[in-house]
Amino acid sequence: MTVLEPIAGERVIHRINPVAKLAASAVIAVALVLSIDWVSASVALALEFALFPWAGLSARQFVRRTWPVWIAAALGGLTILLYGQPSGDTYLRFLLVHVTDGSIELSIATVLRMLAIGLPAIVLFATIDPTELADGLAQIVRLPARFVVGALAGLRLVGLFIGDWRALELARRARGVADHGRIRRFWGQAFALLVLSIRRGSKLATAMEARGFGSAPRTWARESRLHGRDAVLIVLGLLVASAAVSVSVATGQWNFIAGR
Repeated sequence: MTVLEPIAGERVIHRINPVAKLAASAVIAVALVLSIDWVSASVALALEFALFPWAGLSARQFVRRTWPVWIAAALGGLTILLYGQPSGDTYLRFLLVHVTDGSIELSIATVLRMLAIGLPAIVLFATIDPTELADGLAQIVRLPARFVVGALAGLRLVGLFIGDWRALELARRARGVADHGRIRRFWGQAFALLVLSIRRGSKLATAMEARGFGSAPRTWARESRLHGRDAVLIVLGLLVASAAVSVSVATGQWNFIAGR
């Protein structure tokens, strides 16, 4: 199993419509993007961690799926700490580096906000089946079927690309051309994978056209609908976003980005 593959299961979270998962994560993201403050982000993050045990991921799966978010948040916070807008007392100044009270506070807010936005999105996406997502986007959101099905076909080929990359490595090693020049070998192998992917894409497009894709109104093998459990998840997202904004405003920490 790769990191990109969905996690299957029989829990309630696995039966929730992918559109509802997208809506819940989008509501939280929009609310947190509107302000740069540590209070709203910390409140949202605390509520999210209280809900994560019901997200259908074990502790190991959670770490394996979310480690890029933790690294990105740490790097983003470090950048803001060293080069953020200075204000208040100065603690370190060297060339372009300027660490002040304002940059420290802004760095903490940035880290918390990136985690509060990224973690629920990754956790919810981990239990989304690409085919069910395509069904929901086309039938509920009413996105164009040609675009949705084409994107689904491309996503399904990601696993094949990984297999092709490994096969190319083994083939080149068997011919004795993979023992040195790692950087040069990478670009040559990437070009070979590009050629292979273009050929596979052409064959896939021909096969879809031969089956009449896009020539008539499309029907769907699986009907996608929203149910009560989907509404519960969206409401939970709204509650998390509302609580974060309310506490931030009540404590006077709300810092609307349009006013900066």
